Amino acid sequence: METKVEEKRNKIYKMSSFLVWVIASVIFRLILIYFPKNLNLSSRPEVSTPLTSIRRLAEGYWLKQSSMSPYAGSMYHGSPLLLSVLGPLTVKRIERQPDQLLCSLLFVLADVMSAMLLRATGQNLQAAYTQRLKSLELHELSKNSEIFSSGDIAALVYLWNPFTIVACVGLSTSPIENLAIISSLYGACKRLPPLAAFGWVKATHLSLYPAILIIPLIILLGYGPDAPPSKLFLQSRCSKGGDNPLSSTSCQQEELTFSGKPVIHFLLWISVWSVYVLILCGISVQQNGGLLEMFKSTYGFILTVEDLSPNMGVLWYFFAEVFEFFRNFFLIVFHVNILFMVLPLAIRLNHRPCFLAFVYIAISSMLKSYPSVGDSALYLGLLGWFVFELADMQFSFFLFCGYVGVSLLSPVMHNLWIWRGTGNANFYYATGMAFACFQIILVVESVSAILKHDRTLRKLSVT
Repeated sequence: METKVEEKRNKIYKMSSFLVWVIASVIFRLILIYFPKNLNLSSRPEVSTPLTSIRRLAEGYWLKQSSMSPYAGSMYHGSPLLLSVLGPLTVKRIERQPDQLLCSLLFVLADVMSAMLLRATGQNLQAAYTQRLKSLELHELSKNSEIFSSGDIAALVYLWNPFTIVACVGLSTSPIENLAIISSLYGACKRLPPLAAFGWVKATHLSLYPAILIIPLIILLGYGPDAPPSKLFLQSRCSKGGDNPLSSTSCQQEELTFSGKPVIHFLLWISVWSVYVLILCGISVQQNGGLLEMFKSTYGFILTVEDLSPNMGVLWYFFAEVFEFFRNFFLIVFHVNILFMVLPLAIRLNHRPCFLAFVYIAISSMLKSYPSVGDSALYLGLLGWFVFELADMQFSFFLFCGYVGVSLLSPVMHNLWIWRGTGNANFYYATGMAFACFQIILVVESVSAILKHDRTLRKLSVT
């Protein structure tokens, strides 16, 4: 009884302390929102892209209110549904309050909801992983994993990440996209096919690149949350049965079962939500070119990289310098490069679908056409789920310093190039290249640390 009372007290204390940090993050965001012109973050190329800029969305809404196509010209290239939701909020003004305050409050709410979903998903992952460790009789590791609350760490890392705060205060629509992706992962972990399908459809509709997340979502729904490799269970459990073929067969059937029912429901719900979204989009743009115009101005704009304005990615400068004759070839190379890594990673990390989702998001945020700090904030928040497994990751301090250095140098180089005229485009592009290199190192080292952790578990289970 005393242990149960102490556990309840610890849970209450952890929950109260977590809520204090959440409230503090909200207050900090509101303070920054009330700064004059939101510190001009909405004009920063690292924060706002042609797809996430609230200014472009306001321009598209003005065109729509003027009985014109929101995709007329070259300003707006986002979803018509997002335009219908956020558009009215961009024109409403409250006396003696910052401009577009309602949009800012909506983005703050999206960040808080994302953090709560990250926390719930992390707790589910930690509980499932701890249970698997106990089944392998690795009691010491299971106790150590229970000390750290990976869900709290992931949520607080996401809330207090400067990238997340800057994206929220800078009026970028990235918090909405991140919320859709996190909700799909949460629904898959809880085996809620309607929620997982809705999040995936909405995220794909807004940004296209989350379409590759369908593989980890199917694995999550079929096999469940992240766990040690299935061979490890067969090696440890079936060894107890000795040479008895019945015991080994029962172990194999117990550990390698794939639940197809939630996956079928997931695919059906994807078709339902997709049709529903297409109907709503068709109604919204029926007088402005229809769905064909929408696909051309959204997905076509992403795939063809028409806007070469500077951003923190690596494509804008390359396609500004490449010969027009080779443009289509390199477009195929860059976009297919993401797809080439999907299948090998899925085969190697099939026992860790949530970590596989992190890797996919990190790779796509590095190679996408119009990346922003909001994309980096998402995968850095997901990284908090695996704080226990990545404890031995190499170059962690080097990566931390690299991210901080690039974040500070990027606006400096942009100022030297655009405003002072003492630099050139190479100055700013160098920071983008450095940021891409740091992201590559992060992905490689995190995957290596996870695989090393699995090898350690295999050795401990044998002994």
